[in-house]
Amino acid sequence: QVQLVESGGGLVQPGGSLRLSCAVSGSILRVNAMEWYRQAPGKERELVAGISIGGRSNYAASVEGRFTISRDNAKNTVYLQMNSLKPEDTAVYYCNAFVRYYSGNSVSADDYWGQGTQVTVSS
Repeated sequence: QVQLVESGGGLVQPGGSLRLSCAVSGSILRVNAMEWYRQAPGKERELVAGISIGGRSNYAASVEGRFTISRDNAKNTVYLQMNSLKPEDTAVYYCNAFVRYYSGNSVSADDYWGQGTQVTVSS
């Protein structure tokens, strides 16, 4: 019932830009921290960027200065603006959100993951 739907991935040349979106839907009370992860072939999943409900953001050193995370709390959506893309940015990107939600007659809280969106940076 709580779902995270990602969009915006694709194929881009080095130096290009992409903007990823992740929308949370369901019987939501509150979406707290929202994050973007990525997993490249043969590598472990890594945290790319995170943002608190108040808008405080953090970035992996490899993307700082090139990527920008933002959120629209009214839309329960997190974005990742990716500029100056490099081949090493190629990965499947996943969004994650810690969500408080209505479950029957009570409230629960869990981490949820998006389905992943492929970002390929290549000439």
